[in-house]
Amino acid sequence: MTSSMLNVLFKYVCISATMGIALYATFIGLLTTPSFQAHVVYLHKIQMTWFKDLDVPEMFGFLYNQVKPFSIKVSDGEALYAWHVLPLELYREHEVSLLDEPSGFVSDITSTHAFKLLRDDPEARLVLHFHGAAGTVGSGYRTPNYRALSAGQPVKIHVLTFDYRGFGQSKGAPSESSLILDALAVVDWAMDVASIPPSRILIFGQSLGTAVSIAVLEHFALQSPPVLFAGTVLVAPFVDVMSLMATYRVAGTIPLVSPLARFPRLFNYLGTFVRDKWSSKDRIAHYVRANEANGHKYRLTLIHAEDDWDISWQHTPELFWHAVSATAPAGITYDELEEKKDERRKDLGAAGSFMEWRTENGVIREEILKYGLHDVIMGYPVITLAVMRVFTAADLSFR
Repeated sequence: MTSSMLNVLFKYVCISATMGIALYATFIGLLTTPSFQAHVVYLHKIQMTWFKDLDVPEMFGFLYNQVKPFSIKVSDGEALYAWHVLPLELYREHEVSLLDEPSGFVSDITSTHAFKLLRDDPEARLVLHFHGAAGTVGSGYRTPNYRALSAGQPVKIHVLTFDYRGFGQSKGAPSESSLILDALAVVDWAMDVASIPPSRILIFGQSLGTAVSIAVLEHFALQSPPVLFAGTVLVAPFVDVMSLMATYRVAGTIPLVSPLARFPRLFNYLGTFVRDKWSSKDRIAHYVRANEANGHKYRLTLIHAEDDWDISWQHTPELFWHAVSATAPAGITYDELEEKKDERRKDLGAAGSFMEWRTENGVIREEILKYGLHDVIMGYPVITLAVMRVFTAADLSFR
């Protein structure tokens, strides 16, 4: 290769590097603006249900009228698009009546046969499903997730899922405060409209939905009197937004903000512009501490797959530590908990491992799977089993 060719190649590399640095600097600059941040954090404009009509759940593999679309009003005037998913065996038992009703979106969910099956059954259980970033109630692995949630008791376990404001057919713009408001409206609907007592409600969150779920738990635990649910299952949670930014890589390979984490001052300065903190580590500690102080029963399950490309599985042990530490008046260090894990952790080989931390009031369970990725895991039997553990622990007669 001649010197002139080397000079051209060197010039090309320099120009490409300069352009890359300029584009990355522009991206970082845009991240300091709230509107761009919202699109990056929530990805709410990415629907992932193109060419399908959410008002026709049959397009997503459900039986005729197994899913009833409707809306839930929020205190600030917004309306959330929601699905009520009937468990399969209950559907079979009432198939004739369900086939007599028109399918699709209803303005008054209380007039439907499916709603009455939920409200009027004293043995009915309800899973409130808080989904992750991007997509809608019908996207990707969420539909098999609804089936897994009710598979343990396909006569009794209903699922209520919804799109946060700005997602799918729910209008508005997402933010931390507004998503929490949305979630509280859904819980209120379950308790006040569907008349399901919190002891028969399980909170389920995945990815972003884990942060929303933990905010809900904290809110109701700090009420006077507190509201206590049957339990909570969190899949692929994260500690907080800054910790997520420090570890996140697109498809597990392409870093976005994580390179800046090598420069703490610069990274912390960028953090001053982050609007929505989603500090799950603090909220889960508040929740556990409140229940321990008041002597209230609670059950938390954290599940993560080691091959999760989106959110590093290492977030779960740290979040687990914050929850466990809150059970002790003087707390417990991370290293102390790791020593306890070495003693108590149950190794399941290729299936992963689990550990339970028990107190007089609660059970905090950490499950680390070897396989499951970020979304595929939602249809796994481990999800069905986690739900059944919660409901049977809350009521030993539930089978």
